[in-house]
Amino acid sequence: MAMRAYVLIEAAVGKAKGVAEGVQRLSSTDARVVSVDAVTGPYDVIALLEADDLDKLGRVVTEGIQQVDGVQRTTTCLVVRLS
Repeated sequence: MAMRAYVLIEAAVGKAKGVAEGVQRLSSTDARVVSVDAVTGPYDVIALLEADDLDKLGRVVTEGIQQVDGVQRTTTCLVVRLS
């Protein structure tokens, strides 16, 4: 079963659109970008990722999302199934 995580992204001022587009364009064999949305509030962009395991998910965040121009900080929230 695939793991899912929401990545909450803080972007530099004026960079939210570019960050969202950069995250959407990420290509990885480790994980799939399910969705990317620009949002209001304390975060500027929220991405939903899916991967086979936690290590692959972590690599996409650190080697992919955090390297996108304009990304200042990320917070990763793992999806849990409570049933």
